[in-house]
Amino acid sequence: MSNVFAFFEHRIKELVQQLEVTSGIELDLSRVTVEPPRDPAHGHLATNAAMVLAKPLKQNPRAIAEQLAEKLQAEPEIAKVNVAGPGFINLVLEDHFWTGHLADILAEGVTYGGGATGRGMKVNVEYVSANPTGPMHVGHCRGAVVGDALANLLEFAGYDVVREYYTNDAGGQIAVLAQSAFLRYREALGETIGKIPEGLYPGDYLVPLGKKLVEEHGDALLTMDEADWLPIVKDASIAGMMDLIRSDLEALGVRHDVFFSERSLHEDAAEGSLIEKAIKRLTDMDLVYHGTLPPPKGAVPEDWEDREQLLFRSTDVGDDMDRALVKSNGDYTYFAADVGYFQDKFDRGFKEMIFILGADHSGYVKRMEALGRAISGGTSKATIRLCQLVKLFREGQPIKMSKRSGDFITLRDVVDEVGRDAVRFMMLYRKNDAPLDFDFAKVTEQSKDNPVFYVQYAHARIRSVMRQAVLDIEKLDTSEDALTQADMSLLSDEGEAGLIRKMAEYPRLIDAAALAHEPHRLAFYLYELASLLHAQWNRGRDLPDLRFIHQENAPLTLARLALVHAVSTILASGLGIIGADAPEEMR
Repeated sequence: MSNVFAFFEHRIKELVQQLEVTSGIELDLSRVTVEPPRDPAHGHLATNAAMVLAKPLKQNPRAIAEQLAEKLQAEPEIAKVNVAGPGFINLVLEDHFWTGHLADILAEGVTYGGGATGRGMKVNVEYVSANPTGPMHVGHCRGAVVGDALANLLEFAGYDVVREYYTNDAGGQIAVLAQSAFLRYREALGETIGKIPEGLYPGDYLVPLGKKLVEEHGDALLTMDEADWLPIVKDASIAGMMDLIRSDLEALGVRHDVFFSERSLHEDAAEGSLIEKAIKRLTDMDLVYHGTLPPPKGAVPEDWEDREQLLFRSTDVGDDMDRALVKSNGDYTYFAADVGYFQDKFDRGFKEMIFILGADHSGYVKRMEALGRAISGGTSKATIRLCQLVKLFREGQPIKMSKRSGDFITLRDVVDEVGRDAVRFMMLYRKNDAPLDFDFAKVTEQSKDNPVFYVQYAHARIRSVMRQAVLDIEKLDTSEDALTQADMSLLSDEGEAGLIRKMAEYPRLIDAAALAHEPHRLAFYLYELASLLHAQWNRGRDLPDLRFIHQENAPLTLARLALVHAVSTILASGLGIIGADAPEEMR
């Protein structure tokens, strides 16, 4: 039994069907849940079953709860049942159930809590997707971590996940990048270029690209017309910037399976470009028409034209306005590229496409969700998750950054200063749509106030205990088999029981976080589990009988080692999903 809560939810639903009041009635029990009570003093588990049944059965919920409580009291795993308030049922489980579950956790090891939700469903997670115009800056960091950790979480939960980066290599910014690189090329040939003209990218990161162009082409590009050298420099610039971006992401521990080129959507093929084919499919579905759009809300621009355009009927599928597909000059809009891209993902068999975007893309949510419904006919889903900005501080003082000036804080700067683990954990220590303050001093201090240190220290402390035990007790077998066979009934302290109950929440946490696309829940959970471990350690300092190692009592020591080894396994599992290390020791 991996998920305690799922087990009792299933059993309660079976017992509901056996109640006299439900006899012969078909019931929808999908809203029946079993979860930890908000107040641990109320018990170990709580269910809303009676509250859910009250309306369809037209019965008083407390009366239903008392009938169900009578049946639950007869279950061998349940020590006590209490009906609270209008009809909530709280359960206290027998001690032997929890110690038996600890053996289950040890037996499952690193797989504990995983693989139950996804059932192999194909999911595409697209994240980062920054314009390839320079190195990754700290503004890209949060989306990179959230997307990568979410992909890890979904994979652990049993989904078939593809991690994707959408390369914006078809827009006007690429021409600006190429012109900026060409300037550095001229500089590498010995020309004095002076101040970088307004509108071009001024960063020194383009200097190596200029030198590489000289290595590959000599001065040949200088003799060409712009129409001839521009495509060459564009390709070289995109390749150079993507190498730089991949290197930055690698430093953060972020990886992608697919780098999708926006240009590929525009390339002509025998049956037309991917965009053209996707628009044709929407046309065949009567979701494309020629018409006009209302002017923007608020002040109307002076150059506003009430012109007829090719439009997508996105209001038919849940959007708040229809969307233009073709500009007045005949070029496709950015949204048309989204149409082609989503169609390509759908054709690749994904049942859900998750997009991790910056908060400035909030206007994309409704249109992308509508597009997903239209192209898939409701069989696939587009999900948008927005990441709010990260504010940098140093000892409480804000740090300003500027990308336009070329003097900005890169993602690599942050990783080099505080380490990958601190960056990844702290980027997940707030919900993605809440602002996040990142203080360089706080994320490196060794204290309880630094969550990543506190969690990693808990794992290292346990590994230290395991090493010390074999030194203190001669011939003590601490192998996986020996730990699994330990006499768990010796674990009678409430702090030990609390650790087991917290570990039992892990499978439920994984399922809930995966379904909600909220990897930050995992960071919170790990901190709570680490806090319980440290608290139990500290109790042992004051009460020697509670110490993890008892030189005079090898069986009790082995049981406690089994307990803390299980904790370390879950800490390592969760840290791995986040993308941080689980250290064997810390100094």
